[in-house]
Amino acid sequence: MNTAEIIDRLKGKRKVILTHGNSDMDAIGSAYALRNAFGPADIYAPAGVDRVARMVADKLEIPILDSADLGDYELVVVVDSSSPDLLQNPDLTVPPNSLIIDHHAPTGKWEGMDFHCDDTRTSCCEIVKDIIDDAGIEIDRSSGLALLGGMLTDSGHFQYADTRMLRAFADIQDRCGIPMDEAMLLVRAPMNMSERQAAMKAIGRSKFDKVGDMIVAVSYGSSFEAASCRALLASGADVVFVGSQRDEEFRVSARATQEMVRRGIKLDAIMGQLSKETFTDGGGHGGAAGMTGVGDAEAMIHMCMMKTMDEFRKIKAAMDAQRAS
Repeated sequence: MNTAEIIDRLKGKRKVILTHGNSDMDAIGSAYALRNAFGPADIYAPAGVDRVARMVADKLEIPILDSADLGDYELVVVVDSSSPDLLQNPDLTVPPNSLIIDHHAPTGKWEGMDFHCDDTRTSCCEIVKDIIDDAGIEIDRSSGLALLGGMLTDSGHFQYADTRMLRAFADIQDRCGIPMDEAMLLVRAPMNMSERQAAMKAIGRSKFDKVGDMIVAVSYGSSFEAASCRALLASGADVVFVGSQRDEEFRVSARATQEMVRRGIKLDAIMGQLSKETFTDGGGHGGAAGMTGVGDAEAMIHMCMMKTMDEFRKIKAAMDAQRAS
Protein backbone atom coordinates (compact mmCIF):
# COMPACT_ATOMS: atom_id res chain seq x y z
CA MET A 1 0.00 0.00 0.00
CA ASN A 2 1.15 3.55 -0.62
CA THR A 3 0.91 6.32 1.96
CA ALA A 4 -2.17 7.95 0.37
CA GLU A 5 -4.10 4.67 0.60
CA ILE A 6 -3.06 4.22 4.23
CA ILE A 7 -4.19 7.74 5.13
CA ASP A 8 -7.54 7.15 3.41
CA ARG A 9 -8.09 3.97 5.44
CA LEU A 10 -7.15 5.65 8.72
CA LYS A 11 -9.33 8.72 8.43
CA GLY A 12 -12.61 8.86 10.31
CA LYS A 13 -13.03 5.19 11.20
CA ARG A 14 -13.27 4.00 14.80
CA LYS A 15 -10.18 1.85 15.10
CA VAL A 16 -8.13 -0.28 17.47
CA ILE A 17 -4.35 -0.34 17.17
CA LEU A 18 -2.71 -3.63 18.18
CA THR A 19 0.88 -4.06 19.35
CA HIS A 20 3.02 -7.18 19.64
CA GLY A 21 3.56 -9.18 22.81
CA ASN A 22 5.70 -7.51 25.47
CA SER A 23 5.37 -4.35 23.40
CA ASP A 24 8.42 -2.14 23.21
CA MET A 25 8.63 1.63 22.91
CA ASP A 26 8.68 1.55 19.11
CA ALA A 27 5.33 -0.25 19.06
CA ILE A 28 3.73 1.94 21.73
CA GLY A 29 5.16 5.17 20.24
CA SER A 30 3.84 4.23 16.79
CA ALA A 31 0.40 3.34 18.14
CA TYR A 32 0.12 6.47 20.28
CA ALA A 33 1.12 8.86 17.48
CA LEU A 34 -1.39 7.20 15.10
CA ARG A 35 -4.10 7.41 17.77
CA ASN A 36 -3.53 11.12 18.27
CA ALA A 37 -3.32 11.90 14.56
CA PHE A 38 -6.15 9.69 13.28
CA GLY A 39 -8.64 9.36 16.13
CA PRO A 40 -10.90 7.98 17.35
CA ALA A 41 -8.71 5.01 18.26
CA ASP A 42 -7.83 2.70 21.13
CA ILE A 43 -4.45 1.08 21.77
CA TYR A 44 -4.62 -2.60 22.68
CA ALA A 45 -1.59 -4.60 23.88
CA PRO A 46 -2.96 -8.18 23.96
CA ALA A 47 0.17 -9.59 25.66
CA GLY A 48 1.36 -6.64 27.72
CA VAL A 49 4.18 -4.11 27.38
CA ASP A 50 7.81 -4.12 28.43
CA ARG A 51 9.23 -2.18 31.35
CA VAL A 52 10.47 0.86 29.41
CA ALA A 53 7.24 1.18 27.40
CA ARG A 54 5.18 0.94 30.59
CA MET A 55 7.32 3.63 32.23
CA VAL A 56 6.87 5.97 29.25
CA ALA A 57 3.14 5.20 29.00
CA ASP A 58 2.77 6.27 32.63
CA LYS A 59 4.79 9.46 32.06
CA LEU A 60 2.83 10.48 28.96
CA GLU A 61 -0.49 9.11 30.23
CA ILE A 62 -0.89 6.81 27.23
CA PRO A 63 -4.07 4.72 27.62
CA ILE A 64 -3.40 1.06 26.81
CA LEU A 65 -6.16 -1.56 26.90
CA ASP A 66 -5.41 -5.05 28.20
CA SER A 67 -8.59 -6.45 26.64
CA ALA A 68 -10.76 -5.51 23.67
CA ASP A 69 -13.35 -6.95 21.30
CA LEU A 70 -12.06 -6.38 17.76
CA GLY A 71 -15.64 -6.66 16.48
CA ASP A 72 -16.46 -3.33 18.12
CA TYR A 73 -14.24 -1.44 15.66
CA GLU A 74 -14.50 -0.44 12.01
CA LEU A 75 -10.77 -0.92 11.41
CA VAL A 76 -8.01 -2.99 13.04
CA VAL A 77 -4.46 -1.67 12.71
CA VAL A 78 -1.36 -3.64 13.72
CA VAL A 79 1.97 -1.85 14.17
CA ASP A 80 5.55 -3.10 14.50
CA SER A 81 4.68 -6.79 14.07
CA SER A 82 6.04 -9.00 11.30
CA SER A 83 3.62 -11.84 12.06
CA PRO A 84 0.26 -12.39 13.77
CA ASP A 85 2.02 -14.93 16.01
CA LEU A 86 3.91 -12.05 17.64
CA LEU A 87 0.66 -10.79 19.13
CA GLN A 88 1.07 -13.79 21.47
CA ASN A 89 -2.64 -14.28 22.04
CA PRO A 90 -4.05 -17.53 20.54
CA ASP A 91 -7.62 -16.35 21.15
CA LEU A 92 -7.12 -13.23 19.03
CA THR A 93 -7.92 -13.36 15.31
CA VAL A 94 -7.00 -10.34 13.21
CA PRO A 95 -9.80 -9.87 10.64
CA PRO A 96 -9.04 -9.86 6.89
CA ASN A 97 -8.11 -6.53 5.29
CA SER A 98 -6.78 -5.13 8.55
CA LEU A 99 -4.03 -2.54 8.12
CA ILE A 100 -0.48 -3.66 8.98
CA ILE A 101 2.34 -1.11 9.36
CA ASP A 102 5.78 -2.60 9.97
CA HIS A 103 9.51 -2.21 9.44
CA HIS A 104 10.77 -5.79 9.90
CA ALA A 105 11.75 -8.18 7.13
CA PRO A 106 8.45 -9.51 5.71
CA THR A 107 7.58 -13.07 6.77
CA GLY A 108 4.66 -13.61 4.39
CA LYS A 109 2.34 -14.28 7.35
CA TRP A 110 0.09 -11.24 6.83
CA GLU A 111 -1.60 -12.65 3.73
CA GLY A 112 -5.05 -11.16 3.17
CA MET A 113 -4.17 -7.93 4.96
CA ASP A 114 -3.48 -4.40 3.72
CA PHE A 115 0.26 -4.59 4.31
CA HIS A 116 2.71 -1.70 4.37
CA CYS A 117 6.32 -2.43 5.27
CA ASP A 118 9.64 -0.65 4.82
CA ASP A 119 12.33 -2.92 6.24
CA THR A 120 15.03 -0.37 5.44
CA ARG A 121 13.83 1.83 8.31
CA THR A 122 15.40 1.56 11.73
CA SER A 123 12.08 1.99 13.54
CA CYS A 124 8.36 1.77 12.89
CA CYS A 125 8.02 5.24 14.41
CA GLU A 126 9.76 6.70 11.33
CA ILE A 127 7.15 5.18 9.03
CA VAL A 128 4.35 6.53 11.22
CA LYS A 129 5.95 9.99 11.18
CA ASP A 130 5.99 9.88 7.36
CA ILE A 131 2.30 8.89 7.25
CA ILE A 132 1.31 11.73 9.60
CA ASP A 133 3.42 14.24 7.68
CA ASP A 134 1.97 13.15 4.32
CA ALA A 135 -1.53 13.60 5.77
CA GLY A 136 -0.65 17.22 6.60
CA ILE A 137 -1.31 16.66 10.32
CA GLU A 138 0.80 18.41 12.94
CA ILE A 139 2.60 16.16 15.41
CA ASP A 140 1.73 17.28 18.93
CA ARG A 141 4.47 17.39 21.56
CA SER A 142 3.34 14.27 23.42
CA SER A 143 3.26 12.26 20.18
CA GLY A 144 6.65 13.71 19.26
CA LEU A 145 8.13 12.47 22.53
CA ALA A 146 6.64 9.00 21.98
CA LEU A 147 8.02 8.83 18.43
CA LEU A 148 11.48 9.91 19.62
CA GLY A 149 11.32 7.27 22.34
CA GLY A 150 10.63 4.57 19.77
CA MET A 151 13.45 5.75 17.51
CA LEU A 152 15.86 5.86 20.44
CA THR A 153 15.13 2.38 21.74
CA ASP A 154 14.99 0.63 18.36
CA SER A 155 18.27 2.22 17.29
CA GLY A 156 20.01 1.16 20.49
CA HIS A 157 20.25 4.83 21.49
CA PHE A 158 21.63 5.73 18.03
CA GLN A 159 24.08 2.80 17.81
CA TYR A 160 22.14 1.35 14.84
CA ALA A 161 20.76 4.63 13.51
CA ASP A 162 21.14 5.64 9.89
CA THR A 163 21.07 9.18 8.52
CA ARG A 164 17.37 9.00 7.64
CA MET A 165 16.45 8.19 11.21
CA LEU A 166 18.71 10.96 12.53
CA ARG A 167 17.06 13.49 10.20
CA ALA A 168 13.58 12.34 11.24
CA PHE A 169 14.59 12.55 14.89
CA ALA A 170 15.99 16.07 14.53
CA ASP A 171 12.92 17.20 12.56
CA ILE A 172 10.61 16.17 15.42
CA GLN A 173 12.91 17.88 17.92
CA ASP A 174 12.76 21.13 15.95
CA ARG A 175 9.01 21.07 15.32
CA CYS A 176 7.97 20.00 18.83
CA GLY A 177 10.65 21.87 20.76
CA ILE A 178 12.04 18.76 22.45
CA PRO A 179 15.64 19.01 23.76
CA MET A 180 17.88 15.93 23.56
CA ASP A 181 18.14 15.47 27.32
CA GLU A 182 14.35 15.28 27.65
CA ALA A 183 14.11 12.63 24.93
CA MET A 184 16.93 10.59 26.45
CA LEU A 185 15.56 10.78 29.98
CA LEU A 186 12.13 9.69 28.77
CA VAL A 187 13.34 6.15 28.03
CA ARG A 188 16.11 5.84 30.59
CA ALA A 189 15.22 3.18 33.13
CA PRO A 190 17.80 1.92 35.61
CA MET A 191 18.18 -1.86 35.78
CA ASN A 192 16.29 -3.23 38.75
CA MET A 193 17.75 -5.96 40.95
CA SER A 194 15.90 -8.78 39.17
CA GLU A 195 17.22 -7.61 35.79
CA ARG A 196 20.77 -7.30 37.12
CA GLN A 197 20.65 -10.77 38.64
CA ALA A 198 19.28 -12.27 35.42
CA ALA A 199 22.13 -10.66 33.44
CA MET A 200 24.75 -12.00 35.86
CA LYS A 201 23.25 -15.50 35.75
CA ALA A 202 23.22 -15.38 31.95
CA ILE A 203 26.95 -14.69 31.91
CA GLY A 204 27.56 -17.56 34.34
CA ARG A 205 25.54 -19.98 32.21
CA SER A 206 26.96 -18.85 28.90
CA LYS A 207 28.76 -20.99 26.33
CA PHE A 208 30.74 -19.59 23.43
CA ASP A 209 32.66 -20.53 20.31
CA LYS A 210 34.74 -18.57 17.85
CA VAL A 211 36.01 -18.37 14.30
CA GLY A 212 39.01 -16.09 13.86
CA ASP A 213 38.33 -12.96 15.89
CA MET A 214 34.55 -13.50 15.97
CA ILE A 215 32.82 -14.86 19.08
CA VAL A 216 29.25 -16.13 19.37
CA ALA A 217 27.82 -16.73 22.84
CA VAL A 218 24.59 -18.37 23.98
CA SER A 219 22.90 -18.55 27.34
CA TYR A 220 19.68 -19.71 28.95
CA GLY A 221 17.52 -17.84 31.46
CA SER A 222 13.98 -17.38 32.66
CA SER A 223 13.47 -13.65 32.03
CA PHE A 224 15.05 -10.36 30.93
CA GLU A 225 16.53 -11.78 27.73
CA ALA A 226 17.38 -8.33 26.34
CA ALA A 227 19.36 -7.36 29.46
CA SER A 228 21.17 -10.69 29.32
CA CYS A 229 22.05 -10.07 25.66
CA ARG A 230 23.51 -6.68 26.52
CA ALA A 231 25.56 -8.20 29.34
CA LEU A 232 27.02 -10.88 27.05
CA LEU A 233 27.91 -8.29 24.40
CA ALA A 234 29.56 -6.15 27.06
CA SER A 235 31.57 -9.18 28.22
CA GLY A 236 33.19 -9.47 24.77
CA ALA A 237 30.88 -11.50 22.51
CA ASP A 238 30.13 -10.32 18.98
CA VAL A 239 26.85 -12.20 18.49
CA VAL A 240 24.65 -13.47 21.33
CA PHE A 241 21.52 -15.57 21.73
CA VAL A 242 19.61 -15.87 25.01
CA GLY A 243 16.73 -18.31 25.37
CA SER A 244 13.99 -18.76 27.92
CA GLN A 245 11.38 -21.47 28.46
CA ARG A 246 7.78 -21.02 29.61
CA ASP A 247 6.03 -24.38 29.74
CA GLU A 248 6.11 -25.72 26.16
CA GLU A 249 6.91 -22.34 24.60
CA PHE A 250 10.33 -20.82 24.15
CA ARG A 251 11.63 -17.35 23.36
CA VAL A 252 15.06 -16.46 21.95
CA SER A 253 16.48 -12.94 21.80
CA ALA A 254 19.51 -12.21 19.64
CA ARG A 255 21.87 -9.26 19.34
CA ALA A 256 24.98 -8.52 17.27
CA THR A 257 27.49 -5.72 17.33
CA GLN A 258 27.35 -3.19 14.53
CA GLU A 259 30.78 -4.38 13.35
CA MET A 260 29.36 -7.88 12.83
CA VAL A 261 26.42 -6.43 10.89
CA ARG A 262 28.88 -4.57 8.67
CA ARG A 263 30.79 -7.80 8.09
CA GLY A 264 27.61 -9.52 6.94
CA ILE A 265 25.82 -11.01 9.95
CA LYS A 266 22.04 -10.75 9.49
CA LEU A 267 20.22 -11.99 12.57
CA ASP A 268 16.83 -11.52 10.89
CA ALA A 269 17.90 -13.94 8.15
CA ILE A 270 19.29 -16.47 10.65
CA MET A 271 16.12 -16.36 12.76
CA GLY A 272 13.87 -16.34 9.71
CA GLN A 273 15.55 -19.42 8.24
CA LEU A 274 15.42 -21.29 11.56
CA SER A 275 11.77 -20.41 12.07
CA LYS A 276 10.90 -21.95 8.70
CA GLU A 277 12.85 -25.10 9.54
CA THR A 278 11.23 -25.47 12.98
CA PHE A 279 7.73 -24.14 12.16
CA THR A 280 8.13 -21.33 14.68
CA ASP A 281 8.08 -17.56 14.30
CA GLY A 282 11.22 -15.46 13.96
CA GLY A 283 12.57 -12.27 12.45
CA GLY A 284 13.73 -8.76 13.24
CA HIS A 285 16.72 -6.79 12.02
CA GLY A 286 20.34 -7.44 11.13
CA GLY A 287 21.59 -6.52 14.60
CA ALA A 288 18.59 -7.49 16.74
CA ALA A 289 16.08 -10.29 16.25
CA GLY A 290 13.94 -12.81 18.07
CA MET A 291 12.16 -16.11 17.72
CA THR A 292 9.19 -17.63 19.57
CA GLY A 293 7.19 -20.82 19.37
CA VAL A 294 6.66 -24.27 20.82
CA GLY A 295 9.89 -26.15 21.40
CA ASP A 296 12.99 -26.48 23.54
CA ALA A 297 14.83 -23.22 24.18
CA GLU A 298 18.23 -24.84 24.73
CA ALA A 299 17.96 -26.75 21.46
CA MET A 300 16.98 -23.55 19.66
CA ILE A 301 19.91 -21.50 20.95
CA HIS A 302 22.25 -24.36 20.00
CA MET A 303 20.92 -24.25 16.43
CA CYS A 304 21.33 -20.46 16.44
CA MET A 305 24.96 -20.89 17.46
CA MET A 306 25.63 -23.47 14.73
CA LYS A 307 24.13 -21.27 12.01
CA THR A 308 26.12 -18.28 13.25
CA MET A 309 29.33 -20.34 13.18
CA ASP A 310 28.57 -21.19 9.55
CA GLU A 311 28.20 -17.47 8.80
CA PHE A 312 31.45 -16.71 10.65
CA ARG A 313 33.29 -19.26 8.47
CA LYS A 314 31.91 -17.64 5.30
CA ILE A 315 32.98 -14.21 6.52
CA LYS A 316 36.46 -15.44 7.45
CA ALA A 317 36.90 -17.19 4.10
CA ALA A 318 35.93 -14.01 2.26
CA MET A 319 38.31 -11.92 4.39
CA ASP A 320 41.16 -14.39 3.86
CA ALA A 321 40.56 -14.38 0.11
CA GLN A 322 40.55 -10.58 0.06
CA ARG A 323 43.87 -10.45 1.94
CA ALA A 324 45.40 -12.99 -0.43
CA SER A 325 44.37 -11.13 -3.59
